[in-house]
Amino acid sequence: MNPLKKLASQTAIYGLPTIVGRLLNYFLTPLYTYNFTTSEFGVVTSAYAYVSFLLVFLTYGMETTVFKFSQSETNKQKVFTTSLISVFITSASFVLFASVFSQSIAESIKFTDHPEYVVWFAIIIATDALAAIPFAKLREQGKAKRFALIKTINILINIGLNLFFIMFCKSVYEAEESSYKGFVDAVYNPQIGIGYIFISNLIASAVTLLLLSPEMIKTEYVFDSLLWKKMMRYALPLLIAGLAGMVNETLDRVLLTHLLPENEALSQTGIYGACYKVSIIMTIFIQTFRFAAEPFFFSHAKEQNAQKAYADIMKYFVIICSLIFLGTMVNIGWIQYFVGKDFRAGMNVVPVLLLANLFLGIFINQSIWYKLTGQTHYGAILTIFGSIITIALNIYWIPRIGYIGCAWATLICYAGMMVLSYFMGNKHYPVNYDLKRIFLYLGLSLTLYALGVFLKVDSTTINLFVGNILLLGFVFFIWKMEKQNLMKQPIRKN
Repeated sequence: MNPLKKLASQTAIYGLPTIVGRLLNYFLTPLYTYNFTTSEFGVVTSAYAYVSFLLVFLTYGMETTVFKFSQSETNKQKVFTTSLISVFITSASFVLFASVFSQSIAESIKFTDHPEYVVWFAIIIATDALAAIPFAKLREQGKAKRFALIKTINILINIGLNLFFIMFCKSVYEAEESSYKGFVDAVYNPQIGIGYIFISNLIASAVTLLLLSPEMIKTEYVFDSLLWKKMMRYALPLLIAGLAGMVNETLDRVLLTHLLPENEALSQTGIYGACYKVSIIMTIFIQTFRFAAEPFFFSHAKEQNAQKAYADIMKYFVIICSLIFLGTMVNIGWIQYFVGKDFRAGMNVVPVLLLANLFLGIFINQSIWYKLTGQTHYGAILTIFGSIITIALNIYWIPRIGYIGCAWATLICYAGMMVLSYFMGNKHYPVNYDLKRIFLYLGLSLTLYALGVFLKVDSTTINLFVGNILLLGFVFFIWKMEKQNLMKQPIRKN
């Protein structure tokens, strides 16, 4: 199969649950922002920022390591069991530590009245970290359908429980009369409030691990200490890169709660977190692409046309991201109503965050050069470089301009990492990217967005019409430019 078509088909299968789940989670944003205050949603935003960081810490690069060593080691099963045992030990230790010191941890992260959140999230993080290894095994084996099925079940349980507790139970509890009163009184406590978001996540994660049990049970467990040491040497730079990456991705929401006055910190965090979700479509595509691309890059590395394929992938990746950017911004007039009225003050960060995540996606594409050459320490260097930018700019800007500074710090961070990675990659694993067309498509999408802003009038209907005409023009231009390449058929060898 043509490598681009193969990657596209794998992206579609792996991405279906991710796309559906993220979109459904996107539609939960109104549920949260219309039912909770900006400060309450700020707690949710802050909590999940810590979760993202700690999940990277507890998986410590083992997902990518499983792919790498499954290619180089003859006994793939030993690779899987060694990594699974390692992650199980560290995850169990983490849950024990968090449970013993839950009150102290809660006070340090501004959750003083809710030490139970610490325990709940410790179990969620540990469960998801452990599940990451069998998920990696499914991806390495190409079992995309089973991967997608389990991910979909996780999403449906999580979303279903959110709707059950926050919409159904809350409305029944507040109603004067309902035939469901007795049932709801038995299962629902209004004092838990936003805690039901976390409880829903906890149950979904537990069920997911249960569904993955066949991958974990039907195997002979062997822990190879020598293999583990080799895997850790490969994984630790990825851990550093991953942690630094999470600093770039989530530290701004943590710093908002610590660097702003206490009376507005959680409120601004909530507004920023809600508006960040408006830019979720770009993140959905990047995550979907990443699930399929990483094993594809490794498996295709020995092909004669590997670098040509990587260059083509980058070009079409930028095309899709440019379409997402422009499509979101020309329709922001109605998209903004997905968050409650009190949250819409932060809509001015959406284009900045969309562009920032586009640069992150390009950087992820470029990361093949240090992963394929085994020089993962360069990944750590690049993300640490980004972290320095993130920390410095956030510390400087947050006290002065609040969450707007977070958005611009994110953009500058990812742009810097992207540019530096390009020049470093050219020295170690050069890929002849079609920079002329990449700059053309990205620049045109930004120009059309600026034109839409310049032509904006008081009528939302007219703005939407003009904006989508510009979007259709951009799609037509891309089709004319790429039609010949897209219509090419792969040459088959007899």
